[in-house]
Amino acid sequence: MDITSLSRLFTLAAIWGGSFLLMRIGAPVFGTGLLAELRVGIAALFLWGVCGWLGRRLHLRRHWRFYLVIGLLNSALPFLLFAYAAQTLSASLMAILNSSSPIFGAIVAAVWLRRPVSRPAALGLALGFVGVATLAWDGVAMSGDGGWLALAASLGAALSYSIASSYTKHVQASVGPTDVAHGSMWAAALLVLPFALLIPAPQVPAPADWMAAAALGVLCTGVAYLLYFRLIKDVGPVRALSVTFLIPVFGVVLGVVFLGETVGWKTLAGGVLVLLGTALVNGVLGGGHALKAEKR
Repeated sequence: MDITSLSRLFTLAAIWGGSFLLMRIGAPVFGTGLLAELRVGIAALFLWGVCGWLGRRLHLRRHWRFYLVIGLLNSALPFLLFAYAAQTLSASLMAILNSSSPIFGAIVAAVWLRRPVSRPAALGLALGFVGVATLAWDGVAMSGDGGWLALAASLGAALSYSIASSYTKHVQASVGPTDVAHGSMWAAALLVLPFALLIPAPQVPAPADWMAAAALGVLCTGVAYLLYFRLIKDVGPVRALSVTFLIPVFGVVLGVVFLGETVGWKTLAGGVLVLLGTALVNGVLGGGHALKAEKR
């Protein structure tokens, strides 16, 4: 990986790590539905401007079903779930829980795509589940019994991301990555709209809250998607996934510095287990690919 791609990787990790900080700021003010709608709506407008400048068309008649499914699984559902969780959980804990997505991805690929799980991947899955259990125990201890639903929501968001990834590989739609980001974001905006209309905002937003929502939409969603898809193009999907290991680092540091969050030893231990399990599942540790190739 050259220095330019490495810089993009760290920039993307910092941006996505910061998204949990911004959600933690915005969720108690805007609520679940409105914050998620602002995020996807602002990102859709931003990507519309970018694609207009690049002269790209969505071809909705041909790909609208694909955009709808990806918009649901990769944006609408996880953004709603994380916005809900952000009203209870710390930014640090959500960032660590988000890193379990590749672990769920291994399970989804094994069940849906029928890809056999190797021994390193099986060990990684076991470590990942122990790590998640440790995080859940510590998270509920800090946030009370209501934290169970928030934890379930965060894990549901990670699972949704993994299903979206497997769906994309399974369908193999002939759609450019920039167009996928653009079209799926408009689909997500339509899907989230009813929640924004039905769930009232708990507080009246201040100018700083609107700035946080705008940054979440433009920077943490619109710009982040463009960086991520460029990384996939330049270094491939496997190396691009290494961003998963960096996001919790930035998420924890930003939560501690700007929100004064405390990180206990159980959170650190659980996070290490989740990241170690993710590394084994992705074949970063143990040699080779953790998921065996499909038989054709």
